[in-house]
Amino acid sequence: MFKTKKDIVFIILTGIFITNAIVAELIGGKLIQIGPFLMSIGILPWPVVFLTTDLINEHFGKDGVRKLSFITAGLIAYCILLLFIGTKIPAFETGETVNDEQFHAVFGQGLFIMVASIIAFLVSQLVDVSVFWILRNKTGKKMIWLRSTGSTIISQLIDSFIVSGIAFWLTGKISTNDYINMSLSGYSFKLIIAIALTPMIYLGHYLIEKYLHSEEKTT
Repeated sequence: MFKTKKDIVFIILTGIFITNAIVAELIGGKLIQIGPFLMSIGILPWPVVFLTTDLINEHFGKDGVRKLSFITAGLIAYCILLLFIGTKIPAFETGETVNDEQFHAVFGQGLFIMVASIIAFLVSQLVDVSVFWILRNKTGKKMIWLRSTGSTIISQLIDSFIVSGIAFWLTGKISTNDYINMSLSGYSFKLIIAIALTPMIYLGHYLIEKYLHSEEKTT
């Protein structure tokens, strides 16, 4: 473990990937409205997840992304289990601490959302890695922006409609019109952020390549 700089890079990217994925699940139950757009606050960390996915794809291959995606899905499921247990254990209330009603209001309603997100997460990640490598095989090491943005455009569209459909529409929490509006709004917002993060993709590639090549020069 940590025998090479490549190991360290993978651990750092993995940590960023898993942290943002789990945080997105935990905060996903809160809906926000920006102008006419209705969306889950959980969309905020997802562009970072897809950005990290592209970096892992580029430097560690599709098998690394697929394995990490399944591991992350398992960790999210573990969080769901702990939250479920947490909602069933009575709180010790003093008037100033969190009571059962407050705890359940925050985390209890998010359990089904997290289940929906696991499904959406796995499907979108598998689509993302497939599209990424189709474009990667056609462009080689050129046009990083095309394979990164192209895979994100397709995978995030699928993710937005799956998670909103399962978590909010099928459960009757929102109408069909709100479901379409919420999915398209969330997708548009994530897409804008993903495009805005394109320079970060190049910066990430540059820093990783520089860091890894520095090891080759010293060996």
